[in-house]
Amino acid sequence: MEEKFCQSCAMPLHTEEFLGTNKDGTVSGEYCKFCYENGEYVQSCTMDEMIDFCAGPMVEHNEGMTKEGAIAAMKSFFPQLKRWKD
Repeated sequence: MEEKFCQSCAMPLHTEEFLGTNKDGTVSGEYCKFCYENGEYVQSCTMDEMIDFCAGPMVEHNEGMTKEGAIAAMKSFFPQLKRWKD
């Protein structure tokens, strides 16, 4: 089974409780509730600002990871996400 990630912040989307919502109120299968609500992005930010914001939680939830390591990983992965693709 393919693991799904929020297409804005890369948070794993394991359960429906963390899914965002589309404009029509249906659940979005692509974004988390922290990034996407009612069919719109919750935060107006750049990819680098999102990476900076997500670095703390990523370190907190991944034992042994440093902030520098988290930022490097996200700088590699985020450009592949739907929100940040050119």
